[in-house]
Amino acid sequence: MVPVVGVVLGAIALVQIGRTGARGKGMAVTGLVLSAVGTLLCTLVLVGGVGAFVEGFKEGAREGARDGGAFSLRRGECFDTPGGGLRAPAAGRDTVPCARRHTAEVVGTFRLPGAQAYPGDAALRDRVEERCQRLADGYAMDAWAVPADVKVYYYAPDRQTWKLGDRQVTCVFGKEKGTLEGSLRQDASTLDAHQVAYLEAANALNEAMAAGPEEEYVEDDLEGYRKWAGEVTVALAVEARALRAHDWPAGAAEPVAALAAEAGKARADWAKAAEAKDADAYYEHYEDADAHSGHGEAVRAREALGLATTVAAANPSV
Repeated sequence: MVPVVGVVLGAIALVQIGRTGARGKGMAVTGLVLSAVGTLLCTLVLVGGVGAFVEGFKEGAREGARDGGAFSLRRGECFDTPGGGLRAPAAGRDTVPCARRHTAEVVGTFRLPGAQAYPGDAALRDRVEERCQRLADGYAMDAWAVPADVKVYYYAPDRQTWKLGDRQVTCVFGKEKGTLEGSLRQDASTLDAHQVAYLEAANALNEAMAAGPEEEYVEDDLEGYRKWAGEVTVALAVEARALRAHDWPAGAAEPVAALAAEAGKARADWAKAAEAKDADAYYEHYEDADAHSGHGEAVRAREALGLATTVAAANPSV
């Protein structure tokens, strides 16, 4: 039996770029639509009494839709759910200070266009995941500071609540098991201008690095890898230009300049990879580029700027 739901919990995973040397984006959303009350509803089917539960939940869904959908939470708020799990029914959530232990932290909310018919599960998932990804990246700009077991989840309307007018999507940080403590927010509201400038420059490269081909091996998609190398080449130019353009404080100026220089060297090798005639040539240029990853320079720059200097997340760049 397909449960009647008022909130859909789409989960999760912190996606790690799987190919050798790829450094990743920090967080990414992958689609898995789960019912927030499916297990409970199926249990009620077995023991009886499901009718009253469904009617009660439908009424809750109607109220939620009228009130703005998934929780009506705001960016930066933290909340608990019954039992402390993200898959618990949404109706019992409780907003709490982020400084104490909590189930999840809201990275952003948005409303889907309301005039059109329900777009279908796949189309809705793709739209929501892309937007939640951008919101999460902007909310926690420093991928190094996000623990590897923190993932991106979202609450979104399903076909049933869409009919009731629910268009609200809530994107959150949470864990599959366990709770969070303290806020993960790192954006212009919590960082200084130098930290923001550094992370904006670094994330231009991180985004390109995360967008590589699906195929694990270059020989299985040489054209795709060459196209990706071209995109990384452009991103490295953007990163280096941004690093050189900012007026850095004295302690950070030297390591940032060194990082920009490494980006320039890596850019030359990535440009060669973009023109590689075969997989062997591509690998050669890729390895040359990886020798100029700038990791050591990034650590020194981060230390001077007061940013994280150890990698908590999976495979970030700089």
